[in-house]
Amino acid sequence: MRSRSRGLAVAWAGLLATGLTFVILVAVMTPWHPLPGAHLEAAAIADYFTPAEIARSTAFFDAARWPSYLGLVLSLATALVLAFTSVGRALVSLVRRRVRRWWLQVVALVALAALAGWLVTLPLSVWGEYLSLDYRLSTESWPAWVLDGLKSLAVSVVVTSIVVLALVGLARRFSRTWFLPAAILAAALVLAGSFAYPVVIEPLFGNFTPLPAGALRTELLGLAHKDGVHVSDILVTDASTRTTELNAYVSGFGSTKRIVLYDTLLHSTPRKQIELIVAHELGHATKDDVLVGTIEGAVAAATAVFALFIVLRPVRLRRRIGAGSMGDPAIVPVVLALVSVTMFFAAPIQDSISRQIEARADAHSLNLTHDPVDFIKMQRRLAVTDLTHLTPNPILSFWFNNHPPPLDRIGMALAWERLHGSTAGPRR
Repeated sequence: MRSRSRGLAVAWAGLLATGLTFVILVAVMTPWHPLPGAHLEAAAIADYFTPAEIARSTAFFDAARWPSYLGLVLSLATALVLAFTSVGRALVSLVRRRVRRWWLQVVALVALAALAGWLVTLPLSVWGEYLSLDYRLSTESWPAWVLDGLKSLAVSVVVTSIVVLALVGLARRFSRTWFLPAAILAAALVLAGSFAYPVVIEPLFGNFTPLPAGALRTELLGLAHKDGVHVSDILVTDASTRTTELNAYVSGFGSTKRIVLYDTLLHSTPRKQIELIVAHELGHATKDDVLVGTIEGAVAAATAVFALFIVLRPVRLRRRIGAGSMGDPAIVPVVLALVSVTMFFAAPIQDSISRQIEARADAHSLNLTHDPVDFIKMQRRLAVTDLTHLTPNPILSFWFNNHPPPLDRIGMALAWERLHGSTAGPRR
């Protein structure tokens, strides 16, 4: 009894220590004032978007919210049903009868839970894809779309299986103190995953080639040199096989750090606006946003492990869900459900941090290029082409949007202009 109480005390101490570390990291590393000395406010929508553009954006999101939010509700409901009802216990019993080895039981339960969630939400995903095709956001054929969905499902099963196998395996080996090595391993897996993602996962969903030699590559590398940023490469991905959207991003850190441009961006965007987009991505690279986010994610993962031990410790709860211990594969659906619910309620925190980081990258782009006029043109182009919501619900935007709304991003350029005495003004 004493050892159990001591283990609980250690878990609480770990939860408080890692939780406090996460809070401190977020408080210190998040750019709460992305453009120091400026007053930021959203631009007036009528100054930058036509009535037709506003109407198209509103119509799309009025239609898209139904498959999106219904899919989210069904996904969470499926996870909870599999974890806490007789349906889930029947699934566990079926797997136990058919599969003997514990680690194969874990993999089977992860795969079946993922497949159930995918199938339940598949009609809503099809609905959403029809909308994307109707609004000319998607360019994929249906076979290619299904293949991408199956690849995403397979990646999810493999990654989740690795994590859950580690948790259950450590719980079987260290029945009372499994949370200590599990917390360390969870943090390590986040770090390793973020490092490996650009070279292991990204190539599954697109072809990546170096930006061809020429004036644009020279200018973009010169911009990076001017900014004091070393990137392993500037790559182009064949996004046009899937979408008409314009995008660029930074992924990886250390030797896997690179800037990726959508080929749609190169085919349809003026060079000055491409430079502004790359300058935004250099803002992420300059501040090591991927690495910082990965470290925060690693600490959050360790915190989650301590919390998981505390939540699942009561014997009465484990009996109710049919699991003898954390080392019992029957715990798998419960762990998956708890992770899903936690991620849902953590979304506002994660997205609030992301919006501030994106705002700082916008400010960096303006500071590096001194071009608020083309910055506004670029934000207009992105919003209209990618069909970004121009008038998002504030609560839903707070919960689900990881980028500032277009009018806030244009407002950033106006604030920069006031701060530096340049002229941006309304642009359509």
